[in-house]
Amino acid sequence: MPETITIQTPFIKLDALLKFAALCGSGGEAKTVIQKGLVSVNGEICAMRGKKIIPGDRVAFGGRELLVAHES
Repeated sequence: MPETITIQTPFIKLDALLKFAALCGSGGEAKTVIQKGLVSVNGEICAMRGKKIIPGDRVAFGGRELLVAHES
């Protein structure tokens, strides 16, 4: 079952989400794991660190899955 991560903006970039959710310790680490193809967005590998992640998207990395929600 995915963990829900709530954002206050319309979107968050993939590398920022990994840092925000504490899946990566730094932006450099996030960039590296994304470029290595270790992160998936909605079930597909994503190598674009600047990809806009919107509410409803699911991001998986390191055995964890996140469901992005918008603060209401």
